[in-house]
Amino acid sequence: MKLQIRLLGVDDSPFTFNDKYSTVIGVIMRGGEYLEGVISRQVTIDGSDATFVCKEMIENTRHKNQLRAMMLDGIALGGFNVVDIQEIFVETGLPVITVTRDDPNFNDIKNALKMNFVDWKERFNLIKKGELHMIETNYNPIYIKCAGISLEEAKVIIKLSTIRGVIPEPIRIAHLIASGITRGDSYGKA
Repeated sequence: MKLQIRLLGVDDSPFTFNDKYSTVIGVIMRGGEYLEGVISRQVTIDGSDATFVCKEMIENTRHKNQLRAMMLDGIALGGFNVVDIQEIFVETGLPVITVTRDDPNFNDIKNALKMNFVDWKERFNLIKKGELHMIETNYNPIYIKCAGISLEEAKVIIKLSTIRGVIPEPIRIAHLIASGITRGDSYGKA
């Protein structure tokens, strides 16, 4: 795999539940070293448009033909606006990797969904869809899901795109931009 593989890292901006939308930032990078472009869109907080928005980001970027994978910070954007990574891969042909720092507590997630959504079962099934893999790093483990790519290939992409810490650079940069434009100063961990 090329060191300069082009990746699309995606994260959402911080929001309050009084907000209707969350800004989503996509960062196109060569590996973890060179920033080539930034894409922005919006998703509805706790809505159901995140999958569509991700597909639209891929289809409408001038970098589409060079992209080799999309990396998402988690499985949802804008709260519980759950992303169907398999649908993204099937409809765009671009493999997708989700990355999270923490092992998800599915009981807590299920309870939160039950309390807040009439379609909680569909959202929960989408969150649980696909196998969750724990990946050891030099620091703490991360947890990933993949669509359209093998676990071994995903590990190589994560290693190529992680400069320091555990979060791949495309996701980390997307997080910094998203929090910076929303709050006026970037903060927090992706």
